[in-house]
Amino acid sequence: MRKTTLILCTALLATSLWACKHDPEPEPTPAPGVDEETYAGGLLGTTFNQSASAYEDPTPAVEQAGMVNAFKYGEFFFEHTVTQNNPPFNGLGPVYVRSSCESCHPGYGHGRRMNRYRADDWANGYLLVVYDKTTNAYEKSVAGMPQTKAVAPFKAPIDEEKITIDWLTYTDEWGNRFPDGETYELIYPEVNIPQDAFYAPLDAPYGNLAFRLESTIGIYGTGLIDAIDDDSLKAQYQKESDMGFELNPAIWAGGDWAASGYYGNTNHPKRFTYALSRGPLQDAPGSNAIWNITNVNRSNKRSHYLSLTPSIYANASASDPDVQAAFYTYFPEWNKTGDPATDIRNYLLCDTLPAEMSDEDYVNFMVWHRGLAVPAARNLGDETVQRGRQLFREIGCTLCHRPSWETGDDNFTDPTHFFVDGDSRLPRYPHQKIWPYSDFVQHRLYMENDIRTGWCRTTPLWGRGLAPICSGHADRLHDCRARNVIEAIMWHGNRQSDARRSVEKFRALSKADRDAVVKFIDAI
Repeated sequence: MRKTTLILCTALLATSLWACKHDPEPEPTPAPGVDEETYAGGLLGTTFNQSASAYEDPTPAVEQAGMVNAFKYGEFFFEHTVTQNNPPFNGLGPVYVRSSCESCHPGYGHGRRMNRYRADDWANGYLLVVYDKTTNAYEKSVAGMPQTKAVAPFKAPIDEEKITIDWLTYTDEWGNRFPDGETYELIYPEVNIPQDAFYAPLDAPYGNLAFRLESTIGIYGTGLIDAIDDDSLKAQYQKESDMGFELNPAIWAGGDWAASGYYGNTNHPKRFTYALSRGPLQDAPGSNAIWNITNVNRSNKRSHYLSLTPSIYANASASDPDVQAAFYTYFPEWNKTGDPATDIRNYLLCDTLPAEMSDEDYVNFMVWHRGLAVPAARNLGDETVQRGRQLFREIGCTLCHRPSWETGDDNFTDPTHFFVDGDSRLPRYPHQKIWPYSDFVQHRLYMENDIRTGWCRTTPLWGRGLAPICSGHADRLHDCRARNVIEAIMWHGNRQSDARRSVEKFRALSKADRDAVVKFIDAI
């Protein structure tokens, strides 16, 4: 049975343990001339922790606003496994993607490459992408983030035991070899989901379906990205359009935002996720994930996350004899009509469900989510790092991996209207110079088994060099196909790729200079 209340169990929170994990690190003395870039998250958003917990620290803005306790409580919701009946972490299901947030974001970072799809495998950050390859539209009988787990008596929309991931090798036009003879390897995933793995009837013909993987991203610094002014994003799009970049017409068209370039019913442009599907952070990756990954309801999300057309899964469950036989044991309070099929369907499609996560807990969760600091850039005074920094700019990488931005007033908004604009309950980052190394624009790389639609947002590079010690791996790109920086760069090299010229220039560098570029990327 699902419980419908969440209470804040402060007794469960061992403040002393949290303090040990987040002991402040001494700030290094930046080298002359690189002080500014060392503060990757600006003065209000940077941590100088370089240990395994570097992605987990609160920003100075959180500390200055007296929000550290709220941050601690919010962090606990990210790290804790959600169950059916264990307040304040109850509310799992009826179907779900994962039972905890951190299982997708190991060490708060990017998910790691996997050889199989199992939701319970630690660090499996993969989200399945099931879509109609003739239209690029998501398959409507499953969710945009398809679930492979369910709470009995309900059944998973996709049987993950039948999903296969095969890693295939790819040879580029240069034979995976630099001019000086150094070699590299490229691999990519082939995903297969047989038709009998789907629980509900498919909306699209099975033969039209394609399957891809998209891994979770690092979540530190998302509050700072949210603080970038909308007009600054628009100016970046206009600049790239003027430079001759082909931009996604679904986002930018005719010198202005396309209708779908805005998020929902807001006038805020999209900036989050590989697919550029989300706008303001208050209704973006983390704020949605605590609902659609675990399926925990709250006051501004009082429905179940089922599928793109919820009635498809609801109808399949309502007509399932196994679900009918045990539904009232699962939820005896929902015996509204005495007819299991009717009650199951009404329960699954209800949009006025009692909230399972309290408003106070949700505010704390968002203080944590908006309050994660960015690790400071490291070793920028090193001669090799400085050489790599110079080359990174000279070969054109900064055309897409824009080094720095200035945040605006950070009077953020919330499309769900839970938070008011500039809500004082959340940390803010006004007028900070930050160094994410991304333009937050989508480009096309034309990779083998490419991302759905081919358009992929430029991934911020800040802090990624710490992934091996924070997340336990160095995997990169949207599906973790790149196991190191060199592989990630060379996946940009297709003849049609927006980054082709930069890759050609990178190939022409000496090994020492290539290594310097890699060392710089790992330093920021």
